[in-house]
Amino acid sequence: MCAIEKGTVMSATARLRAYNVLFFALLAIFISFLPVYLDAQGLTASRIGVVVGTGGFVSIFSSPLWGMVSDRSKTIRGVLLVLIACSAVAGYYLYTSDSLIALIALTMLLYFFLLPMDPLTESLNFQSSQAAGVSYGSIRTFGAFGYAAMSLVVGYVMLYFGKNSLGLLFAGFGAAAFLVCLTLRDAPAAGTPVRWRDLGRFLGHRETLLFLVLIFVAAVPSRMNDTYLGVHLHALGGSSELVGQAWFLAAGSEILVFALSFWWMRSGRELALIAFASFFYFLRFFLSIWVTDPHAMTYVQLMQVFTFPIFYSAAIQYLYRIVPDEWKATGQTVLALVFFGVSGIVASYAGGWLYDRLAGQGFYVALSVMSLSAFLFSLALLAAYRRGRGARRRAVGVTAEAAFPTRPAAGNARAAASML
Repeated sequence: MCAIEKGTVMSATARLRAYNVLFFALLAIFISFLPVYLDAQGLTASRIGVVVGTGGFVSIFSSPLWGMVSDRSKTIRGVLLVLIACSAVAGYYLYTSDSLIALIALTMLLYFFLLPMDPLTESLNFQSSQAAGVSYGSIRTFGAFGYAAMSLVVGYVMLYFGKNSLGLLFAGFGAAAFLVCLTLRDAPAAGTPVRWRDLGRFLGHRETLLFLVLIFVAAVPSRMNDTYLGVHLHALGGSSELVGQAWFLAAGSEILVFALSFWWMRSGRELALIAFASFFYFLRFFLSIWVTDPHAMTYVQLMQVFTFPIFYSAAIQYLYRIVPDEWKATGQTVLALVFFGVSGIVASYAGGWLYDRLAGQGFYVALSVMSLSAFLFSLALLAAYRRGRGARRRAVGVTAEAAFPTRPAAGNARAAASML
């Protein structure tokens, strides 16, 4: 009986891993290669920023909306099925269109349907891993693999079959993701009813607000690099094949980090890990200032191993420590909204403006300065957190001593006895 139950859990986990491969493959086509596709259509960096940034505005409303639907309906899988089907259709038409108006409208649709799937998928991964007794990283690793493999594939597909072939590729992987999602187990439902005041307390807490500000400050330069990396590689003389290789190295480097998350991720160390990742974001962009060879720029992306997977995993765990149980999916949505939505809008519009005016070197100078600010801010929050934790421990110690007075030290006890 136990063997059958264990086999069932393993089978459910295997299906979730397969879904992660397919979903993150779709994300790779959209996030990594939409700017490359738009660049191939002849759009300037500023216009690419307009298309991507306008779509980002939609995510401000769509991510919380679908998160609320998931929380209130007590299902993640059901919502994901709807979103996958709509995304597959929108993605097909996006990558077969060349009109600026159509590109903006279809990008907005994908931001409405595809991007909200990310926090829901991460919530499904996290809750399912806890229910199955496996590490979150052992599941999320397959998402990193799907993103890396698809990044490499798309570069060659664009090179040999043309940019419009991405439409069929997106629709095909969307259909496969839908079929696998049908077989998934739903995430465990929260035992307490959803209450708006719980979310209000979560968002109104000073610790939460400072944490979200930190996420935003760190995410803007990261999202600028994500959006304009392909454009920059083309400007340096690289091909779409090289863009795919760059994203393959970046996403592939995440695999080992997620796989070993059970070893390096510890509760209570999240802010220290975020500070560590923020420093390497700064170092990565600072090195990019001086790189002028497209192949060397491709190898710089290996520094992703010290940035996004550590930063985002630590942020998710920190969030799950402070958010009420019944708002876990919505809390995950808020995190993704800040990292991918609000910061993505700023990164798209401001990034396009910066790249057009400062070119590659000046662009990465700006990214370095922003990442350095995030690193210093994370150190300040970490110091404040440690001071607060120390104060709480002292307060608990004083309270315990008042309630249960300690016995005299051995030397004092012996002295007292000798006086008798």
